[in-house]
Amino acid sequence: MSVATDPVVGTPAAKRRFRLSWPWMLIGIAGILVVMSVLRLVTGVDDLDSSGTIRATLIAAVPIGLAGLGGLWSERAGVVNIGLEGMMMLGTFGAGYFGYFYGPWQGVVGAILLGAAGGLLHAVATVYFGVDHIVSGVAINIIAAGAVQFLAGMAFSGVPGGGQTQSPPIERLPSITISGLSDPLGDIEQKHWFFVSDAASVLRALVTNMSVLTIIAFSLFIVTWWVLWRTAFGLRLRSCGESPAAAESLGVNVYRYKFVAVTTSGALAGLAGGFLALVAANAFRDGQTGGRGYIGLAAMIFGNWRPGGLFAGATLFGYTESLRLRGGGETVHALLLLVAVFLVLLAVWQWRRHGQRSALIAALLGILVAGIYAISDEVPNELATMAPYLTTLIVLAVFSQNLRMPAADGEIYRKGSAG
Repeated sequence: MSVATDPVVGTPAAKRRFRLSWPWMLIGIAGILVVMSVLRLVTGVDDLDSSGTIRATLIAAVPIGLAGLGGLWSERAGVVNIGLEGMMMLGTFGAGYFGYFYGPWQGVVGAILLGAAGGLLHAVATVYFGVDHIVSGVAINIIAAGAVQFLAGMAFSGVPGGGQTQSPPIERLPSITISGLSDPLGDIEQKHWFFVSDAASVLRALVTNMSVLTIIAFSLFIVTWWVLWRTAFGLRLRSCGESPAAAESLGVNVYRYKFVAVTTSGALAGLAGGFLALVAANAFRDGQTGGRGYIGLAAMIFGNWRPGGLFAGATLFGYTESLRLRGGGETVHALLLLVAVFLVLLAVWQWRRHGQRSALIAALLGILVAGIYAISDEVPNELATMAPYLTTLIVLAVFSQNLRMPAADGEIYRKGSAG
């Protein structure tokens, strides 16, 4: 005898997850351009999305993104890498030394190798000897700062144009300009048409004086996504960050994968430091990283330990940095209006998703930013200087409720614990 049953009603957990596809990405980019066009017309600040600002954003975002990408590799394997800043320092010196004495491409290799050496040291300490990950990372930052000062003094003292705190100018890496597109797009940008000129400025930045190292950095995001999420190697590596005991029980050599991941993390952080010396400044300077390793770590957390979100976070932080450098207080003041609207809309979205705490934080921050915009005509230079770091804190405070780190991230693992 058959028994009638009610149809199964899908639960929220069973609902189909939204997947970001190319059409949705293009729609999102178009939406951002529309918002920036409106903001440009309302505030009268044309430099908000000019090709120069976009190009400066890319230069500021690449080292942050590469450092965050290094943190992603390490933490997906279960090892917290606070030492990204120190590995970036090693990369700046490697790029300065090898770039000056041997050539710019040798400088790229030197930055990667010295950064990888810092990552290997972190792997030995945390994976093999079981040192606390935070303690090891802080120690590497301190050691790297002292080592770079000592090595720079030995390498560049007495060299024309060099000294204990800087290298002589380094030969530039090749850059690409498509003049057949750059010049017409520049003409359209100068018209200041709604949306059209804004789209032209973005495209012009991508085809004008684009460093080859910037293109390589963008490709590394795609390579990381493909390796970690589309290969058996990546699945095994990520399993070490979720449940290393279970991975070992299935025959995965957990130590080997952690060593590979953390060494790769150091190599990417070293390349980030090399970018600062070879592209952003064209020379090594002491203190060149300026805390970008920590911002990269924050961008990785903002991106929920995924390359796409990390790229968005690095671009956001790079954009605020470029506005500070190019326009100062007036341009950052114009951006406050956009931030206030964004935070209010985010509060509504979080409330509808039953994230009351995140919604309350976003709403309060939105009201605060709107108040600052209303009562001031220009942001003080001191506050403009703090803009990238304030952006880091605001983003992490708002999105912290929706993040999920790898389950075994930061845990000390001993071989054989699966038994």
